[in-house]
This record gives sequence, C-alpha cells and structure tokens, in this order.
Amino acid sequence: MVGQFADSAAVSAVAIGSQVMQTITGIILGISMGGTVLIARRIGEKNHGEAAKAIGSLTVLFILIAIVLTPIMLLFTNGAITLMHTPMEAVKYTKEYIIICTLGIPFIIGYNAVSAIFRGLGDSKTPVYFVLIACIINIVVDIVLVGVFKLGAIGAAIATVSEQGLSFIIALFYIIKKGFTFKITREDFRLDKESVILILKVGFPLALQDALVNVSFLIITAVINTMGLVASAAVGVVEKIIVFAMLPPTSFGAAVSAMTAQNIGAGETARAKKVLRYGITYSLIFDVISMIYSMSYPETITSLFSNDTEVIKVSSQYLMSYSIDCVMVSFVFCINGYLSGLGKSTISLIHSLIATFGFRIPLTLLISKISGVTLFELGFAAPISSLVSIIICVCYLTWKGRQENKLNLIK
Repeated sequence: MVGQFADSAAVSAVAIGSQVMQTITGIILGISMGGTVLIARRIGEKNHGEAAKAIGSLTVLFILIAIVLTPIMLLFTNGAITLMHTPMEAVKYTKEYIIICTLGIPFIIGYNAVSAIFRGLGDSKTPVYFVLIACIINIVVDIVLVGVFKLGAIGAAIATVSEQGLSFIIALFYIIKKGFTFKITREDFRLDKESVILILKVGFPLALQDALVNVSFLIITAVINTMGLVASAAVGVVEKIIVFAMLPPTSFGAAVSAMTAQNIGAGETARAKKVLRYGITYSLIFDVISMIYSMSYPETITSLFSNDTEVIKVSSQYLMSYSIDCVMVSFVFCINGYLSGLGKSTISLIHSLIATFGFRIPLTLLISKISGVTLFELGFAAPISSLVSIIICVCYLTWKGRQENKLNLIK
C-alpha cells in the first residue's frame, strides 16, 4: 500500500522502521518459544499442575517485559534512526513510524504470549483465526489511511498497531472464555522460580540470537542505506518479500520445536527426529518454488511494492540472489526448532552468531566496497552465511548421534 500510494522516502521509512521493530519482535518470539517448549514438555509428561505454573509464569514474565521494553524503545528511537544511516528524505517518516509501532509493543507481547500458550498445548490453528480477522482489519485500515487519506508511513504504522491490538484482544477474550482442559488458578499467575528458569534457559539464547541477528540486519541495512534512497527502498521491498517467503520454514520450525518438546517429554526420541525430517521436507516444498519464481520473474513481485521503475529494477536484482537463502533456511529454521525442543537453544545461538558476524556482515562490507557493485552481488551474503549455519548444525547433530550410539552400546 505504501509503495503504491506514497513515495520512495515513505517506502524506505517503513522498511527501516520495520527492521528496528523486528529486533524487538525477535526478542519477544525467543522468550515465547521458551514458554512453548516448557508447556509442551509438561503436556507431554501429562503434568498439568506444572503446565499451569508455566502458563502463569510466562504471562507475568511478559507483563514485566512490556513495562520495561516500551519506554526503552521510545528513548532509543532517535539513536536507532541515526545508527541506521537513514536517508535524510526518510528521517521524519521513520521516526513517526517507529514511535507509533512502539506504542503497540504491549499488544505484540500479549498476542505472542497467548499464541505461545496455544502452541504449547498443541493448538496452532486457533491463533491463525485471530490473525486472519486482524489482517483483514489491517488491510482495510491501510486502504483507508494510506490509499484514501494519503498518510503514507504513519497510516501503515497505525494499521499495524490496530491489527496487533485486535489480535491480542480477541485471543485474550477467547482464552478467558474457553479456559483450559486442566485446572489453572490465580495462584499459578506468579513467577514460579523453576518455570522461569526453564523458560529462560530455552528462550533467552533464542531471544539473544534473534536480537543479535536482527542487529546484524540493521548493520547491513545501514551499509546499504549509504548507497542512496533507491537502494534503501529496494532493500526494504525485498526484505518484505523474503519475510513472506520464509514464513513456511519459520512456521514449520516452530511446529518442530513444540512437537519435539512434546515427544521428548513423552520419551519418544525417535519420533522427535522424524518430526525434524518432515519439517525440513515440507519447508523445502514451499521455498524451492519461492526461489525458482523469484529468480525467474522477480519484477512481477517487486512491482507490487513500488511504482518507481528504478526501485523495481534494483530490488529485482537483489531478490534474485537473496532468494537462494529461502532454501537454506528451510534447513536452518527446522534444525533450530529441533534443538530448541531438546533444550539446546544455545547451539542455535552459537551457529547463528558465527554465520552472521563471522560471514554475512564481513561479506556485505567487503562486497559493498567493490567498485561498480550492485545489490545482486550483495544478495549472495545471506545464503552463504546460512550455508555456514547448516554445516555447523550437521556437524553437531552427527557428533550428538555418535555420542548417543556410544551410550546405547554401553547400556
């Protein structure tokens, strides 16, 4: 909507603002995954009393995070805009976008808390219905504010916050009305020490991983922003497309995490490994198609996000090389989900940091300094870093399998 009804400065503002907010969302998702894994494991163990404590602890923990995170982000807005080397034409719009979206942080946290509970209980369908309703509202508000009233980035931010708030409110009312299949009392809604430790044991490495990886994306975006407004807008367009293309591996990775935790809790180790294989297979079905289409007909996608012919051309070049990463992350995200379900999320953190800070950022900086370089060449930094992650993960899983075989022989 912004690309069709506003200028490239607004597109750049939404792209940069979204990157900043994605860092916050990544932290929230990491902690929520810790909650999902713990709840799923308790359900697998059929320990409903501890599951209730996990739900209560996750709820209180997220309330505290919302209280702390919202004012911090409001104070950090100007600094983020400066650090991102935001093009001058987009500074005003970017600030407005981030401030409005920051006010929606409590809704983002609330919705993810409720979704984490549903996923831990083995119900990933119900949150989809809430989001579907909210997305329809988001589209309508976008059309009115961006298309009719020409509010550009501000209108997009208001629409996003409206969607997040509605998702949370609907989900909250539903869970209050329906309740749970097991007893949960007011006493459960406190910070149970054991539950919090276990949630953070899985969630904190994932939150830190997502935060640092998103910081790396901010660094990469800042490097590309120095190439001008067109490059900045082009990267923003492609990031939106890639996030959409990567929804299948992201979703299957979350499913692998919850199902692995349930199976481990039930003592079904072999089934947990089978879940990983199916998760990777299903992800590849979607993302091989995404890669092939993106490499063959990139302009048919990028033109949906901008009317600027130069932005369409440059973003198409970037999409062609970057889209290879869709296939790579089908392996990475599902393996991360499997490791999280095992309670080994620290391994995910380690390989992500090595791949991102050891390869992707240095490659981006190195390639960007080459005379006459385009975004096509810069796009290869992402799949190369993901390949490094895959190699590390395969080596770890191979080593882990050999250790398990040795233990079985001893027994």
